[in-house]
Amino acid sequence: MKTYSLRFCESWEGWRLAELRVTGLWKAFGAVEVLKGIDLHLPDGAFVSFLGPSGCGKSTLLRCIAGLEDLTEGAIHMGDRDITQLPSARRDIAMVFQNYALYPHMTVRKNMAFGLALNGMPRAEIDRRVALAAETLRIADLLDRKPRQLSGGQRQRVAIGRAITRQPQLFLLDEPLSNLDASLRVTMRAELAALHDRLGVTMVYVTHDQVEAMTLSDLVVVLDKGRVAQVGRPLELFHRPANLFVAGFIGSPQMNLLPASVIRQSADDITLALHGATLTIPTAGHDPIAAPAVTLGIRPDRLEIAPDGDLSGTIRLAERLGTENHLHIDLEGGGSVTCITDGTHPARARDRVRLRIPPADAHVFDGRGNALPRRLDPATQALITDTNRPADPA
Repeated sequence: MKTYSLRFCESWEGWRLAELRVTGLWKAFGAVEVLKGIDLHLPDGAFVSFLGPSGCGKSTLLRCIAGLEDLTEGAIHMGDRDITQLPSARRDIAMVFQNYALYPHMTVRKNMAFGLALNGMPRAEIDRRVALAAETLRIADLLDRKPRQLSGGQRQRVAIGRAITRQPQLFLLDEPLSNLDASLRVTMRAELAALHDRLGVTMVYVTHDQVEAMTLSDLVVVLDKGRVAQVGRPLELFHRPANLFVAGFIGSPQMNLLPASVIRQSADDITLALHGATLTIPTAGHDPIAAPAVTLGIRPDRLEIAPDGDLSGTIRLAERLGTENHLHIDLEGGGSVTCITDGTHPARARDRVRLRIPPADAHVFDGRGNALPRRLDPATQALITDTNRPADPA
């Protein structure tokens, strides 16, 4: 397990880092089970995103870690401390909420200092921490304003600054950018990434926006119906999804998924029948598949329009987005796919086209929805195993 070094400035020295372990976590509200046996190991200093659709349990998991929800079963450790039964105030955790939760009658300075003053911290130390946080977040000129005098992005910086002044072992952020407009979200994503790089402290970030998770995170935890579907580096989830749920959830437009039948298989490849075509897909070694029905997946940007293509269909809609086109194509054998082409490609609605599926870019999922292991080209493999990112959880 890789341990991150302290990257923040000397003024923050003494800030402790902590890895987080969640073991056998179950959470039920009455008869409704929301979290079902969560096991996670999050390395210290990492930026980790909990990603999934609404209702998958990501915010509940964050609240359990924060101590805002009691566990039905399981344990949570931070560093060498068991914090399962500790009240939220004693967990050394700071949380940034979706709605900012600022006191409207207080100035920015007082909002950031309030929690420290309640804990009896000396005035001089409070002033030092507030000034340092304000400088770090570039809001020093806003310290004497009230929240109503701030923009959405400025309010979010204040909420983050209030958390920074506590110098916690762990930051929890619950969809902090969802109330911002699209352009400001892009700006704040960049600022959050830069902030994490400066502070080097562990951050856990809840989002349903895969772009946020993919661009910010060292590790992404994908949740599906209260269970962990996959944990991995962002590009690992994209190039090696473990199952159909992750394959369909990660990527925009989402992966094309088509039913296929197994004709032949060996340890290193599998031959499929798909809409009258025969495709041999290389694998990185796989156990024999008992049932013939499988699913073939291909990313829209890997699907090619070619005269000798494997599939044929008619373009239903051509979305011209400038640098690229998104072609929505109805296949002759049933079903539909999305194909991304260069923005100058002449294809139009109602054109008949043939499509080629490059075997090396295809994904195969067995009857239970689990992915067969893929071989990747060296360049893609190098990106996935980037040593500047944390190792896979133990």
